[in-house]
Amino acid sequence: MTVQNKISGGAKAVLGAATFAALMTGVALAQPALVYDVGGKNDKSFNEMAWNGAEAYTKATGNPYQDLEIQTDAQREQALRRFAQQGANPIVVPGFTWGGPLDVVAQEFPDTHFAIIDMVVDQPNVRSVLFKEQEGSYIVGALAAMKSETGTIGYVTAFDFPLLQAFGCGYVQGARAVNPDVVVLQNFIGTDFGAFNDINTGGEVGRSQLERGADVLYAAAGASGEGVLQAASDAGKFGIGVDSNQNYLFPGTMLSSMVKRVDVAVQNAFTDEMNGNWTSGIQSLGLAEGGVGAAMDEYNAALITPEMQAKVEELTAKINSGEIAVHDYRSDNSCPVS
Repeated sequence: MTVQNKISGGAKAVLGAATFAALMTGVALAQPALVYDVGGKNDKSFNEMAWNGAEAYTKATGNPYQDLEIQTDAQREQALRRFAQQGANPIVVPGFTWGGPLDVVAQEFPDTHFAIIDMVVDQPNVRSVLFKEQEGSYIVGALAAMKSETGTIGYVTAFDFPLLQAFGCGYVQGARAVNPDVVVLQNFIGTDFGAFNDINTGGEVGRSQLERGADVLYAAAGASGEGVLQAASDAGKFGIGVDSNQNYLFPGTMLSSMVKRVDVAVQNAFTDEMNGNWTSGIQSLGLAEGGVGAAMDEYNAALITPEMQAKVEELTAKINSGEIAVHDYRSDNSCPVS
């Protein structure tokens, strides 16, 4: 675990040896703070996007921030409470797993601003940032169905949770929009939050879907998703990443990534506080707001045909105009096209 302190004015220092225990006894540092979810900042996915946002804030403003990687769930409340006691503001936590701890600590520190991503915490000093993951998943689902030669595609996620089901439901809707007969395999890696950090089991689940005929796999499972994408690449099939742009991981077999702009949410929270523009309440970011989308770059350019690109643009426009309404699994815990 590290707490980073980026110093402005050209000089930058890293408190590299700092541990969670050091945070518990640390001196006051009135800076914004970011506390990562399970998997840490180097998960190449959700947490890394949050870190990118904090880095973008420092690059744009020259101002420092603090960050911390927890190791156990028991440290969640401790980390939030200690950062608040030390004067950090705002304190940003990416991930729905922070909901309960933040609800407790936010009430203890009503003058501190907090932001949480992927969960609503109804407190007057909390900003809750939600994404329309179903819309971005719809787009990559359409890409998967267009790319598939077997007519079978796969979705692998961490465990049974409404947010994760929303990714899968959107993926199915998008796939069926271009091929009503497409078969979509859906499997969980585990049963709890530990499934976000189990690359080996992710690979096993991915291989099982490939053995059942899937030739495109969408992995929405944090760090575990790398195992799924590796399995697809090893088999010469295609993978779709999530949260950050993971196209670079396996060039030539990464069809796309459903990018979720967690980085923007973090940078906005830090910047709004700095400028005195803080607002609490709920923010919701979808395709129209640039909050989600399918990543296109040099790593997947050869895999996306002009026809596929045109279809993506068509579907995006229809979603943004309201002509296509992508169902959100979280609204009633159902998926009408599963």
